[in-house]
Amino acid sequence: MPGKDEVPSTVERSDDKAERTWVKTYDSAMDSYDDDGARARRTAFAALKHTHEKVGDHWEPKDSYGPSDEQAAHGGVDSDRPTAGGVDANASKKHLLEIAQKLDVRGRSTMTKDELVDAIGKANDRQTAKARKNS
Repeated sequence: MPGKDEVPSTVERSDDKAERTWVKTYDSAMDSYDDDGARARRTAFAALKHTHEKVGDHWEPKDSYGPSDEQAAHGGVDSDRPTAGGVDANASKKHLLEIAQKLDVRGRSTMTKDELVDAIGKANDRQTAKARKNS
């Protein structure tokens, strides 16, 4: 399985289901698309976003199956829709507040839902960069 050799570090730090989902989708996409693997990576992350959400430097199972944002819901290579980078933007504000608390996002209690999504994304990026630096 070539996908096993291509697993991103954030997925490696996640549960087995996240890794299996990513690898299986990546391998299937590599068989379907004639490219250098970039499209297969995007496809694998899109599939992962239906079952998992990014929390810090890894992916955690979501409470319910479904797309995490408009880009994951509708996809498309030429889309100009923004992605939430693995943050489950479709989750409730209560859930986003819980994730923000877990990530120690300051000022979370006064943030709107969109602000929480952005702040969680930034916290995820910081923790991922830190984890990669330490590995």
